[in-house]
Amino acid sequence: MSERMRTEPRRPADAARRGDLSVIGGGVVGLTCALAAADSGWRVRIFDAGPGARAADVAGGMLGCLAEGHPGEDRLLAVARDSVARWPALLARLGDPSVETAADSLLIGAAPADVDHLASQVRFLTGHAPDAAERLQPMSGAELRAAEPALVRGIAGGFRAIGEGSIDNRRLIAALERALDACGAIREQATVTDLRAVPGDQILVAAGLGTRRLVPGIDLRGEKGEILRLRRTRWSVPPPTEVIRARWHGRPLYLVPREDGIVLGATQYEAYDDADRVPLAGGVGDLLSDAGELMPGLRSYELVEAGAGIRPSSPDGVPVVRREDARVVVAAGHGRNGIALAPWTAAQVVDLLGGEHEPVTNKQLHTGSPIWN
Repeated sequence: MSERMRTEPRRPADAARRGDLSVIGGGVVGLTCALAAADSGWRVRIFDAGPGARAADVAGGMLGCLAEGHPGEDRLLAVARDSVARWPALLARLGDPSVETAADSLLIGAAPADVDHLASQVRFLTGHAPDAAERLQPMSGAELRAAEPALVRGIAGGFRAIGEGSIDNRRLIAALERALDACGAIREQATVTDLRAVPGDQILVAAGLGTRRLVPGIDLRGEKGEILRLRRTRWSVPPPTEVIRARWHGRPLYLVPREDGIVLGATQYEAYDDADRVPLAGGVGDLLSDAGELMPGLRSYELVEAGAGIRPSSPDGVPVVRREDARVVVAAGHGRNGIALAPWTAAQVVDLLGGEHEPVTNKQLHTGSPIWN
């Protein structure tokens, strides 16, 4: 448990005191919502079950809305576009430039069939996002290698996704915690099992998959994914300067730059249960094999971490952000996009805490509060 900071809380000059808010969950979604609430005048207390329970601790940290857009996910794309547009203001609020690790992404197809798959995705996006045609630029294999010389020869082609960057997920969590401490928020390491015992005028449940135990009836499923962290040695080629999102002979693969290496991911399949967090040899082997083919210089990197996280997903992929009763608000079910969708979620939560009681449903996706707009 961390003590309340002795410094004067940082709040906007016009923020009125609203009451006491308890936030259940210390991941990126919970902390981002907590910071937005604190900036809006709430006295905030966070109950954090620790890093082992966070999906955000095992994540690449990509902030894409276009690179994540797929046919059939129209509503999720609308939410993602709104949220990604809020990220620059949130990063400015945190005041730590080291959190951001890349500004753009390269979408790469190993073979012509992979490029065709990417092209169908781009066609969907240009029909639903007015700026997609300008931000998704076709590139030949040679142009992709010119942008990232460590890529293997013979890539069929792909696209540059302008503005589809990434952040360091662990530095982000640390920056959010510092900002909350400076606001006078209280952070406690504790696992909540009964909402009736939680203090405060309002409660936000943003406990990932653990939300199911606290809010009966919420429909979430666990999607497991392995993430590898590779560290550059003094003999290694530099890590990429842009996010690499590849379709490698039918399998998805991403390489996300870090200061000392890359995060490599990600597999995705249904978790056996909430405790299924051990990486499988097959998933790790596929990731290393595909990454070594895509960027051969990675073979000299050190494998320093192999982790598996469980992403809490709603049935349709759209986050569940709603008021449960007069005291409890829920924010869960973000799936693979939890970090990217955190600012949008925070805006919705601030609206709900401020008296907007209508749930955010598939038919009711709105831009919400001007938080970090």
